[in-house]
Amino acid sequence: MKVAVSGKGGVGKTTLAAGLALLFAEAGRRVIAIDADPDANLAMALGATPEAAAACVPLVEEDELIEERTGAAPGRGGMFILDPDVSDVVERCGVTFNGVTMLKMGTVERGGSGCMCSEGTFLKAFMRDLLVDRDDVAILDMEAGIEHLGRGTAEAVDVLIVVIEPGGRSVQTARQVRALAADIGIRDVVAVANKVRDADDAVFVRDALGDIPLLGTMPLCEGVRVADREGRPSYHADPALDEALSDIAGALAARVDW
Repeated sequence: MKVAVSGKGGVGKTTLAAGLALLFAEAGRRVIAIDADPDANLAMALGATPEAAAACVPLVEEDELIEERTGAAPGRGGMFILDPDVSDVVERCGVTFNGVTMLKMGTVERGGSGCMCSEGTFLKAFMRDLLVDRDDVAILDMEAGIEHLGRGTAEAVDVLIVVIEPGGRSVQTARQVRALAADIGIRDVVAVANKVRDADDAVFVRDALGDIPLLGTMPLCEGVRVADREGRPSYHADPALDEALSDIAGALAARVDW
């Protein structure tokens, strides 16, 4: 199962991504979680200490490994291998928190390099290996907004989940994400509504989404707020959220016939 989690900033993307990753790992699955958000905080959501989270080196900064596999040092230009061997990157660079192996993508920041550089090629090859060649459960916590879809980062995922809140602007983002996802071949785009307070919120979301499937909802929980303040994972912080995550995981598994 390969799942990407998208949405506007602050809607709960990381809460959902980390919760699903921990739930599947707890069930005995091998789970690879990818923090593809430049504002990276997935490690702490998985239960890492601040020190352990800070020690996670983004793949884009693994200069020696990138040069070894592509034949070109990052930032120097020139010719490089377009299909580098990345089959061992998860085992070599992944860090495990509570049974979930996590890797941080990082951002190509060298001016003018874009994706046509050794580090950009390395990252794209890694994502292709993860999403196409490996049998692990992969959960991708994408950057806020919809820009990543234009770069084709998530083109091989089974399902793209857009996390929304019970509000018009959030639902509009879901529509934009679905339109862009279709352009790169992602046909299964669903929504999860977070911070749902009551039945009225749930009805609003279902009606506003129209033909975008609602995979499930997550309640507005006091336990989640306290866990976030204390730097603890949201998973197991509140029984209501755990139940919602279990329902979402079940709906997700049924959707991909897993």
